[in-house]
Amino acid sequence: MNRITFIFLFGAGLVLSQTPAQGFDLGGLKNAASELQKQGKASGLVGYSEEEEVAIGRQIAGNLLGAAPLVKDKPLQTYVNKVGRWVASQSERPDLAWHFGVIESNDINAFAAPGGYIFVTRGLYRVLNDEAELAGVLAHEVGHVIRKHHLKILQQSKMVDLGGTLLTKQVGGDDKIGNLIGNGAEIVSRSLDKSAEFEADRIAVVLAARAGYNAFGLPQVLQEIGHTSSSDSSVALLFKTHPHPDERLAKLGDAMDNRFDGINGLDLAERFYRIK
Repeated sequence: MNRITFIFLFGAGLVLSQTPAQGFDLGGLKNAASELQKQGKASGLVGYSEEEEVAIGRQIAGNLLGAAPLVKDKPLQTYVNKVGRWVASQSERPDLAWHFGVIESNDINAFAAPGGYIFVTRGLYRVLNDEAELAGVLAHEVGHVIRKHHLKILQQSKMVDLGGTLLTKQVGGDDKIGNLIGNGAEIVSRSLDKSAEFEADRIAVVLAARAGYNAFGLPQVLQEIGHTSSSDSSVALLFKTHPHPDERLAKLGDAMDNRFDGINGLDLAERFYRIK
């Protein structure tokens, strides 16, 4: 627990100074965001406290970082946290203690754990071309957290009981969480159903646009990854646990239609932190 707390104590600013939050014309996005919030309340886990959610996520994050530590680049981690927290502040869970990081892995992937713990691999970060693309990727993972997609997997696998109470409370407290949850990397990379991935994609473009970014950041990343050969080992896990990027692009294109065409969000390529 202390290790996780220490790792994420990098800079507290949510708002990046040049991000055009004030006066950003949301247009029809307000209705879209409102609808997403209603869906979230309808599909959320009943009787599940935020404290319990964070406890599970903290343990999973710790296990994951034990297998793949954070990249040793403090400015990078600070930057990713600022972008991620600004995007997350546009969601219906702005007060969650969100934590973001780039982990040492050449795989092209990103992970979310309950309670607001989100990680991007070094391999995926290197694919990105600007801040809008980073925002889109992080917003997708934020979507998983606010819809509690991984918590539902844990619940279905009986790691959490149907009433939302941690089974660990019955067997000795938080020090037993790790034994019940198992390896964090396995949980966060476990395949979600396609509907969860498509939902997170739809949430991502809304949150990115509300934050003032180019809403097409995530589609651009999906297009780039889609060009990667399936025989490339760097995308093996991504292709195994997610629908193919081309399928996601098609679904996202249908959902977005022309609703975002008149919204001039920013790419902020000049401000994008280039990984060492």
